[in-house]
Amino acid sequence: MNFIETRGNDGIHPLKVTFSEAILSPIASFGGLYVPETLPQLGLEFLQRHRHSHYKELARDFLHVFNIDVEGHVIDDALALYDAFDDPKNPVPVVKVKDDLYVSELYHGPTRAFKDMALQPFGKVLSAIAQARNENYLVLAATSGDTGPAALETFKNQTNVKVVCLYPAHGTSDVQRLQMVTEAAPNLKVIGIQGNFDDAQNALKMLLASTSFKQTLQTKNIALSAANSVNFGRIIFQIIYHIHSYLELVRHDVIDMGETVYLNVPSGNFGNVLGAFYAMQMGLPVEKLVIASNENNILTRFIRTGVYDMRESELILTTSPAMDILKSSNVERVLYALYGADRTRELMHELDTSKVYRLTEEELCKLQAVFAADYCSDDEGKAYIKEAFESGYLMDPHTATCFKTYETCREKDLVMIAYSTAEWTKFSPTIANALTGEEDAHDSVALASISKAAKVPIPTMIETLFTKKVVHTTVIEKENIEAEILSFI
Repeated sequence: MNFIETRGNDGIHPLKVTFSEAILSPIASFGGLYVPETLPQLGLEFLQRHRHSHYKELARDFLHVFNIDVEGHVIDDALALYDAFDDPKNPVPVVKVKDDLYVSELYHGPTRAFKDMALQPFGKVLSAIAQARNENYLVLAATSGDTGPAALETFKNQTNVKVVCLYPAHGTSDVQRLQMVTEAAPNLKVIGIQGNFDDAQNALKMLLASTSFKQTLQTKNIALSAANSVNFGRIIFQIIYHIHSYLELVRHDVIDMGETVYLNVPSGNFGNVLGAFYAMQMGLPVEKLVIASNENNILTRFIRTGVYDMRESELILTTSPAMDILKSSNVERVLYALYGADRTRELMHELDTSKVYRLTEEELCKLQAVFAADYCSDDEGKAYIKEAFESGYLMDPHTATCFKTYETCREKDLVMIAYSTAEWTKFSPTIANALTGEEDAHDSVALASISKAAKVPIPTMIETLFTKKVVHTTVIEKENIEAEILSFI
């Protein structure tokens, strides 16, 4: 499998790269991203073959179909990390919430968020490639709350890899922050910035594209990579759980093999739903992809109007902070798939220079043939949390946004799979407020009250956070990020 570039080739980068080359150096020509040259078609035969497969068997065969240049024993070691999830045989349970709504729970890994599904194996693969090449890598991660803990967890104490994680100092939950700032491994550096996630992600992209920064690293024999979903090493593992979730419905006789479903995904940087988009393109029977946004509803406006407009938008801090994003990086890969490299380069240039781009009517029709979207306010989300809890289901604020799109975005009477991206423990003050009206409860207090009310235990990895030593105290202005990273190196 070769990978090519979303914005075309600049005559400097190779025309094609392997999977390992794409994940080691994820930024392509003109600041674009890498995508598969062709997507393998799975078809119903592949789905039938895995009707009764456990998750690792499905994942192993899926990666074989992609024909990536990673040795089999490395893939086996990477997939073995799912054995440490809550249920090694089924790391992604799919739970019935309504007769035609099922929730795929992606948060049963070590950091209690969906990023573990991709970052656990991805970290093992990237580290193994670096060691095999005897190369040293600096891996950058920008996080709105979940990528950071998952990246730090997978890369801690790995040889040949150092990690710098950038997070908005006032833009994550307390649990998410503690998951990062208490990680004590010597190869990790956590930096809070005075800004939002878009600032952190823009800094990451600028450094990945900076010739001078990379040259400085080269003098220290260090190359540069990234743990964000700009890296296709993340995306390839995010395709698999959409296939698994579909097969779970078949196994439990909810749907017949080949029957179409809706996939309903809470969306920020668009990596999660991009995995669903690729699964659909590869042959998974999907009627439409439903995008759930919060009050930063730029994606809803884009899918409804064809205009991606950041000119008048100001980031809103919401109760679903992992979705507090305005510039969703992985939309670019969808633009490439639908409109080609030349048009993608043109649109992304307009966004970079003017903060807006507009699709033609024909282009918008292509987009809306695949996607539908709506957004959920904080108050609406809390109402859905309370309603679901009274019916026996406990969920976090990001999952709650999908309950709005479940009501508003279905055009046909088909089963919908919604994706739960984080465990309730990561946002307990919001949930306590939704259930009882309690205001400004500290995380430890809210965790205890919800645990008692729901009769569910607090996972040890969350409960012990409040007594762990804080080892990363750096908070800086965004202009000082590069200097801070170089001082760490």
